[in-house]
Amino acid sequence: MYLSFFGLSEKPFAITPDARYLFLSERHAEAIAHLLYGINEAGGFVQLTGEVGTGKTTVVRSLLAQTPKDAEIALILNPRITAPEFLLTICEELGIGVPDSATQSVKDLVDILNDYLLQAHARGRRVVLVVDEAQNLATDVLEQVRLLTNLETSTQKLLQIILIGQPELRELLARNELRQLAQRITGRFHLDPLSRSESTAYVRHRLRVAGSTSDIFTAAALREVYRLSGGVPRIINVICDRALLGAYTQDRHRLTAAIVRRASAEVLGRHVPPAWLPWALSAAAMLVILLGGLAVYRFAPWHSAARAAALPSATDSVPAPREARKDSAQSSPAGAAAQSPEEPAHPTATVDTGAAIAASQATASLGALLAAHPDATDMDHAFDTLFGLWKVRYIADKTDPCSQATRQGLECLVERGSFGQLRLYNRPAILVLSDEHGSHQVVLSRLGESNARIELAGEPHEVPIADLARYWLGDFVILWQPGTQGVKDLSFGMRDDSVPWLRHSLQALRGVPASQSSSSTLFDADLSKMVMDFQREHRLTIDGIAGVQTQVILSSAVPKPDSPLLVASVTHGG
Repeated sequence: MYLSFFGLSEKPFAITPDARYLFLSERHAEAIAHLLYGINEAGGFVQLTGEVGTGKTTVVRSLLAQTPKDAEIALILNPRITAPEFLLTICEELGIGVPDSATQSVKDLVDILNDYLLQAHARGRRVVLVVDEAQNLATDVLEQVRLLTNLETSTQKLLQIILIGQPELRELLARNELRQLAQRITGRFHLDPLSRSESTAYVRHRLRVAGSTSDIFTAAALREVYRLSGGVPRIINVICDRALLGAYTQDRHRLTAAIVRRASAEVLGRHVPPAWLPWALSAAAMLVILLGGLAVYRFAPWHSAARAAALPSATDSVPAPREARKDSAQSSPAGAAAQSPEEPAHPTATVDTGAAIAASQATASLGALLAAHPDATDMDHAFDTLFGLWKVRYIADKTDPCSQATRQGLECLVERGSFGQLRLYNRPAILVLSDEHGSHQVVLSRLGESNARIELAGEPHEVPIADLARYWLGDFVILWQPGTQGVKDLSFGMRDDSVPWLRHSLQALRGVPASQSSSSTLFDADLSKMVMDFQREHRLTIDGIAGVQTQVILSSAVPKPDSPLLVASVTHGG
């Protein structure tokens, strides 16, 4: 309907996948690289998760287009099936003939599949199973998936499995009964929504492919598209398509933020206010409260009574004759000494008031710092400071900070906790603070017994921890340095390049020189015991699995030279 009006050859925001409109953000490209690595490296599982509409299907289609010639792909798009149906679908995808008598027998299907995998291995080919929407797999089917990885030769696995699903897949695999499956996952990757710059590039890319020769969306409209969609490509498509239709009906060749908001309201089924409206309402509410408080203070009865009490009485205002004052002093010397003109009438009240003022100033110190540096408490400034403490470079408005950290040998950890948790991790952290003006991100670089040091506007500031606790609700981000590239849970029986680092670090805490430490990549029983001892000492869950939390605490207990610490000398555990 609106194509010729905007000079387009086809609809640019159709929600059906089309390879010509493929837009690979940096995160999408990394996801495809992870999956291709999983295909080329035989054995184990690779897990890809992402919210609905973030482009997982697009990634799968791009993956299939880049499949190596020596790989065979079995793609399962509907995993809501039984275990026999699951195995039968794999055979059908690989073109394996299955006799009717074996279609309901798990054993017969596994034997047939195993024979085929051995033949493929002999021909120098590798077989990859890709399961989309894997969060819908039943528990018994997931157990069958795990058992498929037991199909192997003496040197390698015969089947590589890639599980793709929504975030619920991570929760599913975190169940205790599926821990054996979770431990076999060799690579995990989460697909985030597009950033603001990527969202803008995405919209313009699709318009150009559809034949547009000019910017149809204004800059303000593109900002609204990102704000209202959250960077989710599918929602971007739906909003933009409806916005183009709305602009066409209004005979508008340029789409404004207001048109995008109206389109979003139709799509989402609710009113969408402008971005500035909540801030304006908050400011108005604060102004009303302030004016109301001022009016109450000025005209309240107690204010009038207090003002009257502060004025001298009629009797006090008339000075007594000199003789009368002298007689009075002589007849009451004790009273004169207690109420001399040079001393205040109520010294105790004066001392209490001074203490209250000092306490108020100490409590307001952090608030004053935040108010004095409103432009230095955004996320880019915070990450730039945190990266600087690690002596690595941060580039604002490029890719997300955690991806930048990974490329420089660091990892992000985003959690909600307490000051005790921060002491345990012992790494500088970005704290998310909240006040009446909104949220602020500041870097905590030192943590003492009663005071903390924050980095703000390029300078360190000492603040009381009690003051900091008034503004901090527990959200924080830290950077840490893993033993090797890539982070995964390490557990008994695994072989991994991170195992030697784990063993060296734990033995270093016991005073064992690195020259006497084994470099075996096998996670054996002795290492499992050392991990449990470390977890017991640091009051962690004692399961013998070196998960992310255990590795973060271990990395700060045995820090690499020049890596920043939150507490200069710390005794873990205790």
